[in-house]
Order: sequence, then structure tokens, then C-alpha cells
Amino acid sequence: MDNPDFHTLLRRRFAEFTPHVSECGMQIVELSAEAAVVTLPYRRDWLGDTERNVIHTGIIATLIDSACGAAVLGAIGRVQAIATIDLRMDYLRAAYGGLTLHCRAECYRMTPNIAFARASTWQDDPNTIVASAVGTFMRSPARRSQFTSSATAA
Repeated sequence: MDNPDFHTLLRRRFAEFTPHVSECGMQIVELSAEAAVVTLPYRRDWLGDTERNVIHTGIIATLIDSACGAAVLGAIGRVQAIATIDLRMDYLRAAYGGLTLHCRAECYRMTPNIAFARASTWQDDPNTIVASAVGTFMRSPARRSQFTSSATAA
């Protein structure tokens, strides 16, 4: 459901209500009912292989999972508790230190209880994919009251 007010609010407040997103410095740069684009600025902490200057795949998985979650919420168009059931990753090439990671995710199918998303991650060229993924997310009717109450006040 396209809900521009909700998308704007989620873009601004996603990190505030998702502690690891905030800690990592991720930002939603685009969000709609169709897709989410999330960036992760480079940190030396992200290196898994300092000799080759290669970013650890765990932080790439974290970025993709978070972007898929944002895409699912964007597709729902309102606050709803979701949880990752499954996330299948394909690492296609190394990501190197010094460059921001970008992830575009979309929710391509939704049922009343499950959402399906896919994503791709790149650094400087969106045609040179670092990793791709498909994920399955549980939808819960429970609302996150903290986000809901502050969202209505914003």
C-alpha cells in the first residue's frame, strides 16, 4: 500500500527504533511501496580480511536483512511487527574497504502472514553486484506501540 506519510516517517525514524541499524550508521535513502534503498557507510570495523581490504560478509547480511525489512514495511504501508524467517544469501564478489555499501530491496509477494523480499547490494556500480538475497518474513498483527505512539505525535 502506498502511504507517503508513513514512508517519510519510516525513513526518518527507522534507525531510532532498530538499534543495530543506528549503531551501524545505516540510512534509508529511498522508500516506497515498491522498494527500499539503504546505505551503509564504510568503517574499518567492517573488514573481515584486513590484508586484502575485504569487508566481512556478516555486515553485508545485516545490511540486506535490514533493507528487506524496510521494504516489507514499506509495502505494508503501516507499522507492523515483522521477523526474518529465512534469508538466503549469494555472495558474488568481494566488497572492499573504503566504499559505501548500497542495498536495494523489494517486497515482491505478500500474504496475510508472510512477506517475501529480494535484494541486491553493490558499492560504486549498481551493475556490479556484491551480494544478492531472497528472504521470508513473518508478519504479526501486533503493533510496535512505541513507534506507533511516537509516530502519531510526529
